[in-house]
Amino acid sequence: MQSLIAAIAEHASSQPERRAIQNSRTTLDYAGLQAAILSAAAQLGGIHHGAIAIGLENNAAWVIGDLAVLAAGKPCLPLPPFFTPAQQAHALRDAGAGWLLTDRPDFYEGLLQQHSINAVRETDIDLAGVNIAQFRPSIAPTWLPPGTAKITYTSGTTGTPKGVCLSAAIMENVARALAAATRMSPADRHLCLLPLATLLENIGGVYAPLFSGACIIPSAGRQHSDASAIAGNYGSTLAGMLEQTQATTAIMIPQMLHALAAAVETGTPRPQALRFLAVGGARVSPALLTRAANAGLPAFEGYGLSECASVVALNTPQNNRPGSVGWPLPHVRIDFADDGEIMISGATLLGYAGDNTTAGNPWPTGDLGYLDADGFLHLSGRKKDLFITAFGRNVSPHWVESELTLQPAIAQASVHGEARPWNTAVVVPRAGATPEAITAAIAAANRNLPGYAQVSRWLAAQEPFTSENGELTTNGRLRRTVVAKRYAHTIDQLYLEHSRELL
Repeated sequence: MQSLIAAIAEHASSQPERRAIQNSRTTLDYAGLQAAILSAAAQLGGIHHGAIAIGLENNAAWVIGDLAVLAAGKPCLPLPPFFTPAQQAHALRDAGAGWLLTDRPDFYEGLLQQHSINAVRETDIDLAGVNIAQFRPSIAPTWLPPGTAKITYTSGTTGTPKGVCLSAAIMENVARALAAATRMSPADRHLCLLPLATLLENIGGVYAPLFSGACIIPSAGRQHSDASAIAGNYGSTLAGMLEQTQATTAIMIPQMLHALAAAVETGTPRPQALRFLAVGGARVSPALLTRAANAGLPAFEGYGLSECASVVALNTPQNNRPGSVGWPLPHVRIDFADDGEIMISGATLLGYAGDNTTAGNPWPTGDLGYLDADGFLHLSGRKKDLFITAFGRNVSPHWVESELTLQPAIAQASVHGEARPWNTAVVVPRAGATPEAITAAIAAANRNLPGYAQVSRWLAAQEPFTSENGELTTNGRLRRTVVAKRYAHTIDQLYLEHSRELL
């Protein structure tokens, strides 16, 4: 990340007193940020083996720790706070972590002991006024592709995360492209609502603003989860945070945008300084984007994946087509396999931790889509999620779920119908929605669907789909196989009862 470190040094020289990081604990100008990075990098430079893991809350210390590890030329391993202890222990072992920085020493000491990882606690250090514990785990080194600067883990569709290895150049290309596409400037204030260990926030919410000389405002860690975005008055809280911080940019998952739009629609003041709100992690319905626009919220959908260093395409105020995921970033080349799978070149991973198999280039995304005549990328669904009904019809559940969640009574839906004569949905109702309202909502959605894609039966989920319960990936995508397994018995009963009704 020498280009980014050099950019921070240039800002420190040309605008030393401009704020670089601000939150309730710490305010750092660019001169102070550069000094903190260099000081921490000097301390970490003597670590001679393994990746350096970061297990910190959302704060200035996370940013400094991440940049210091990169400045020291070491592989950085962010530990997502929403991972289970078992997943975090797996990431530490899988990446061959030789060092761990944390502001939660008791938690990690217990985690290491619980998973039989011996570790020595080294001398604490200070990062931006936060006391940071250092642990030296006894973990065997893992093969990493040459040039690995970051190892990012996402839960994906299984419980065992895979370590995506990225180079500094790839991350810098994406960060610079995002800064240019969103026209970020030193006047911007980016509110980090997602955990900083999330690659999208790490690159789009930290690196891109720092390249631009803007100010980063890390929000308090785990409260901004997919579960909280569904419940209570979260939308009003979110609007208040954006207004209080005078944030000009932010990144959200679709459920967060829904909560914010609903709050503004019901009288919560719209955040006045906000000029660009990137929405991604899962498919965003055009109707939600229309609602956001009508509420005065400048929301723009994008698309990406960890294997391509996060963002691949993005809508912007200058080039916006709701229903698409935007124009590909300048360094990205998009091709399509014969079956319509999106293939990406120009920004792909080096490989996976512990796997010396050469990474594919172009990279097969697993997503189906197409480019329209004006160059906007459209998604058609996940290749592996397509199911075939008993009548031989191909159905993309994303399409059906998008129609269902347009209905005010339905917060989330998971659609199933593989080898079945009709489709069923597991539904998370919105607060106050009655069973009758859900049935009416499904009937309304069905009117926009062909017969083979319509939902004939539904059942209420026991709780919202979240990354905490394993039913969403860490970036907000539905883990449909997990939902199907959890509700398999009830779904089977629905089909059995319907068969009996026909006798």
